[in-house]
This record gives sequence, structure tokens and C-alpha cells, in this order.
Amino acid sequence: MKCMEIVITIPAYNEEKTISVVIKHIKKVMDFNKYNYKILVLDDGSKDSTAEVAKNEGVIVVSNKRNLGLAETFKNEMKECLKLNADVIVHTDADGQYPAEYIPHMIKKIEKGYDLVLGCRFGKGKYSGSLMKKMGNIAFSRVFSRMLKTKITDTTTGFRAFTPEVAKLPLINNFTYTQEQLIRAGKGRMKVGEIPIHTNKTRPSKLFNNSLDYALKAWINIFRIYRDFEPLRFFGRIGALFILIGFLLGLLIIYNIIVNGGAGGVPRVILSMLLILVGIQIGLFGFLADIGKR
Repeated sequence: MKCMEIVITIPAYNEEKTISVVIKHIKKVMDFNKYNYKILVLDDGSKDSTAEVAKNEGVIVVSNKRNLGLAETFKNEMKECLKLNADVIVHTDADGQYPAEYIPHMIKKIEKGYDLVLGCRFGKGKYSGSLMKKMGNIAFSRVFSRMLKTKITDTTTGFRAFTPEVAKLPLINNFTYTQEQLIRAGKGRMKVGEIPIHTNKTRPSKLFNNSLDYALKAWINIFRIYRDFEPLRFFGRIGALFILIGFLLGLLIIYNIIVNGGAGGVPRVILSMLLILVGIQIGLFGFLADIGKR
């Protein structure tokens, strides 16, 4: 299946120091394996000479007029890859974090019937990121594995290969687009797999001030994604919590009536009823949202 059209796409923002080396490495690996491929660099409004350096390497370069961020750039990448009639799309980074020698392994897994293949940074024990990010990824992976009923060990990796069908999936989240793509693929009953990789140590992340900032933003967006994809379960659990608190408060009121001859105050009774009603309303909202989603 070497006649497939493969597009290797690289988002880049101010990466003039590394983009040339990354492109050369990819070319060396792909030429050795005799794949039919194109390299697409999506320049996200770089202020340095990233676009010029990439053009000098003879690859396709598309530039945003201004810096749009990774999520919007990723969406533009998908549009450009589909225009190029890609049979397989490989997404990697411009900083050299992901070694190109793993690309053929990912492509072979796509050839075996997988729709989305992730480069798992934890399989070889050489992850170069911070401990907090690693622990965060482990926690996310457990959540996603339960949600998708598929074992996933690295949900935030940017190193991935996928089919045009995956590229066409709509993305609405501006932070965890990698995880949203994974969820949409899983919910669409697409076949998701991983290969273990090691990563190269690179410069500090441009996206986050620190690991705490990363964890906070990630968890907020995990809740948003969970809300959007599992509204009945998400709102149902919140509603059930309100009903439980209201019910327990009601039991306390009944106990006071039996033991002390009084409810302990009208506000307490009203609060119990309100908590139960709010819980029911939240549950109904989740039910309606689930119907709308379907």
C-alpha cells in the first residue's frame, strides 16, 4: 500500500531554528521507506523566518495572516490536508520532540485498519516533559479509557496518524483539541490505537506558564468535553447529588419532627424541597441535552 498519498503536517510558530532539521529528518525516513508523501507546514503567523526556511526545504507552506493558536491552526491543517487528497495524515511538531522514525510504524498501523494512531510518550519510559504533566496525562488517560471503553495511555500527544474520516470530525474546543479529536473518533466507533515512542528533550512549552496552569486548563476542558459528549451522565450525577442532599436534609427534618415535635424551622423545609426540585431540573436538563445530542 505504498501508493497511498501521505501528508505529514507540521504546525509551526517561530520555529526557524528547528524546522529545517525536522523536515530533513522526515524526508530521510520517508524516502528510505519509499512512501509517496507530501510535507505541509502550517505557519501560524510566525514573526521570524519559519515560513522562508520551510519553503527553502521544498515543502508546502501555508501561513496564517496572524497567530491563531494551535487549535485554529490544526483546523486549517485538516482543511489543507483534505485538499491534498491525503489517504493518511501524520501530525507532528516543529520542535523535534517526536522522532520521525516512528512515522512508518504509525502508517503501518493505519494500513492494518486503524483510524487514529497515537504516539504514546510513556511506553518506553523516556518522556521528557515535567512530572506534573506526566501525572496529569495518566489521570486523563484513565478518564478517557473509561469514557471510550478503549485503553488509552497518552491522550494529549500531538504525534498522531489518522485517516481523512478522522480529519473531517468537527472540533469546537480551543484547548484540548487533541483530546476532543480522540473522543469524537471513539464515539464514532472508529478504531483507535497507540504505538510506544520516546521523545527528544525540547525547549519549554510556549502554551502554558507552568505545569499548574496546564493542569487547571486541562481539567476545566475535560469537564466541558464530558458535559458535551455525556450530558445525561454529567448533569444526571450533579442532579443526583442535589437530590441526595435534599433527601438527607428531609430525613433530618423528619427525625426532628419525631424526636422534638418540630421540623426545626420553615427555611430548612423549603431548602430541602428546593434542593430536590433543583436536582430534578438538572437531571431533566441532562436528559433533554442527551436527546438533542442524538
